[in-house]
Amino acid sequence: MGTNSDDDRPAVTDEEWARFMEQAQAGTGQAPREPSARARMVTARLQGESGEPPGWRTGPAWQEREGRGRGKRRLKAAGAIVFIAALALIAIRPELVIDRVTGKAAQNGKAAGPLPAETARPSAPPSAAYPDRPTLKEPFKGSPALQWADGAAGIEVPVAEAVGGMSKEQVADALEKAKQFLVAANLDPATLRGERPAAALALLDPKLDEQLSRVEGSLTAPTKENDPLHLFSRVRPAELKPAGDVVKVRGRMWVEPGKEAGQANVLADYTFVYPFVKAKPGAEQVERTVVRREITFSIADPRKWQATAGKIWLEKYNVDLANSACDVYDGYLHPVFDEDTPTGPRPSGTPVDPYDRSRSVEAGGQEGCGTVSRT
Repeated sequence: MGTNSDDDRPAVTDEEWARFMEQAQAGTGQAPREPSARARMVTARLQGESGEPPGWRTGPAWQEREGRGRGKRRLKAAGAIVFIAALALIAIRPELVIDRVTGKAAQNGKAAGPLPAETARPSAPPSAAYPDRPTLKEPFKGSPALQWADGAAGIEVPVAEAVGGMSKEQVADALEKAKQFLVAANLDPATLRGERPAAALALLDPKLDEQLSRVEGSLTAPTKENDPLHLFSRVRPAELKPAGDVVKVRGRMWVEPGKEAGQANVLADYTFVYPFVKAKPGAEQVERTVVRREITFSIADPRKWQATAGKIWLEKYNVDLANSACDVYDGYLHPVFDEDTPTGPRPSGTPVDPYDRSRSVEAGGQEGCGTVSRT
């Protein structure tokens, strides 16, 4: 099985290979397309190596030894066509040989399908992926997020039940509002461009004057202690632009009783993977920033508490940013690119896997400028 195409389906199946060879024997196969620069490079490397993969020329046209006269000449001609066709196909798609030898094709095939929804905290981090670099065409190449859901589809709302003295309908509304907040704060293009996240702020209870004032202050005058990145994902459009229109998302949401009767908590734990490219002509290098958020939203019965029906509270929130400049608190994400001159403190400590969702942010995070094992 060959490497995956843009839609994650196998590029050349065994059946297609066999059909191609049959067409080549009959002289009806289509002419191969011009190989890509990468294919030519890999082909040149293969041609510089000695030896051939065992058995790559075998087949009925080469094994047949009987027949006479004109029949033999036809058989040899058919064999030559198959041989030339095989050479042409390998020149165009050398990964067909490489992947079959290394076993990468089978693993790529397994990785093609999306993961089922997360219903509980994983027991271990995702297995190591191939160390492929992201590209403009494949911004999630080499990342576990390749199998994650796209955007808001990754934020699945569980079935609502009455909890903590709150009715099923109230809980269902809170779950939907929590999803709307996560989408507006992390996926809305306007928010990502650094604009005021008005849709997210509108979901918060206006009676929480002090909290709302603090959030508004983080957007206008960010500091280390009051950084809008604690709640919102943002970049400067003059510096960065998304590599494609997809943000990968994985996580879960659940409900627990609140601290007091007439209160319920909606807990959300989601990881967002953003591919970026520099906002300058000809920029091609793609870097990913991984943002994990743990947020506890609360709702309360307006008959018992100073709360507004249909609005949510921000009870608690933690964030872990992977691949964003250390000691920069201007309210924007700053992924590091190869061409960037190192500034600020040097990363230190044991490398942390930002895709590891088996531990909470509080348990797995570290203060200061840490290192990540991959992005």
